[in-house]
Amino acid sequence: MELIVSKENLVTAAQAVRRNKGAAGIDGMTVWEVEEHIQKVYLPLRQKLLEGTYKPQPVKRVEIPKPNGDKRKLGIPCARDRVVQQAIKQVIEPIIDPFFLPQSHGFRPNKGTHSALKQCVSYYEEGYKVVVDCDLKQCFDTLNHDKLMYHLEQFIQDKAILKVIRKFLMSGVTDLSGEFVESKTGAPQGGVLSPLLSNVYLHELDKELEKRGHRFVRYADDFVIYVKSKRAGERVIKSVTRFVEKDLKLIVNTDKSKVGSPTRLKFLSCVIRKVNGTCRFIPTKEAKKTFKATLKRLTSRKRPGTFKTIIKEINQVTRGWIGYFGLGFIKTFVKKIEQWLHHRIRQLILKRWKKSQTKITKLFKYGLDIDSARRIGYSRKKYWRLSNTPEVHRALTTKRLYQWGLVPLSSLVESTYARY
Repeated sequence: MELIVSKENLVTAAQAVRRNKGAAGIDGMTVWEVEEHIQKVYLPLRQKLLEGTYKPQPVKRVEIPKPNGDKRKLGIPCARDRVVQQAIKQVIEPIIDPFFLPQSHGFRPNKGTHSALKQCVSYYEEGYKVVVDCDLKQCFDTLNHDKLMYHLEQFIQDKAILKVIRKFLMSGVTDLSGEFVESKTGAPQGGVLSPLLSNVYLHELDKELEKRGHRFVRYADDFVIYVKSKRAGERVIKSVTRFVEKDLKLIVNTDKSKVGSPTRLKFLSCVIRKVNGTCRFIPTKEAKKTFKATLKRLTSRKRPGTFKTIIKEINQVTRGWIGYFGLGFIKTFVKKIEQWLHHRIRQLILKRWKKSQTKITKLFKYGLDIDSARRIGYSRKKYWRLSNTPEVHRALTTKRLYQWGLVPLSSLVESTYARY
């Protein structure tokens, strides 16, 4: 706790919270105000943490839509509580993380979806062509507090730290109507410490699977086990379900848990594909569809915002999506999407010029001869057809779009390959 409450550690934690952005909690304090606040209250805050009298505020409950139409419940702690959690995490994570198994990839330093998917591919190439996909129902919300604290004590013996972590777990929630609800189980999704605590809890699952000799990959509460036959898979899913429900006191969603081929069953929104003897993963049809729908919304002709803002938003989405899926077989898909996206942007630009005279002036400025510019400016064709004409392509070249800030999707794919 002495390390946690050092001024340097708390200030670093406040800076990390500001960088991570996020909404304000129930007290309304924003992440932009929190650094100054920590400087102001440092001495009493330090004292409360050392004495074990620090009392976290309830988390603010919000719901975000999931792709399947359901809603995911998130808990937003107030900014000061986030700083304290971050300060604790900075000290205890380096102590705990080395004990985790290499098959655990979620919310860990130097690990992530790419390392998880690579491990899946290596199992598949070794001949484990059947996957057991086990779905845990509301894992974060159903963690048993006593079990979690018992497992945490195996790594951390400082009573003051354990006391404040238990207080965070039991701080409660203010629901959408503003009423206070007790937290008898679970760690709020959205809490800074929650991912680390869930890894501590599910480390027991990892140890059990390793003891049984299974080839498995876990990313947070998503885990898959690779076996050689469907019959073995059916046997494994039954025994693992028994262990999870009896020993870990978690619920397995039997409707979503399946045994099948990893070329059909998705894990982290990907399925495995073998092309010309090379095994990799590809995004699911749903992931591609969602990506295209997001770009379509961002390039809508009716949307507000400056062109600079629109390009910035497009770049954020494309960087994120390609950063996630870029190691898979996506070059052909990205090439098609890139052409379609350029078409959408040209249409958006023409629509924003509105008047015929503006179109003529702008097209002439960007290198079209006056007759061609007038032909486009006075044309009665719809914007979509017009934006695909040779004249518009000559004026609004791909090179020009890149000069205006658009990041080339193909170069993003290449840089992702280069990084890994």
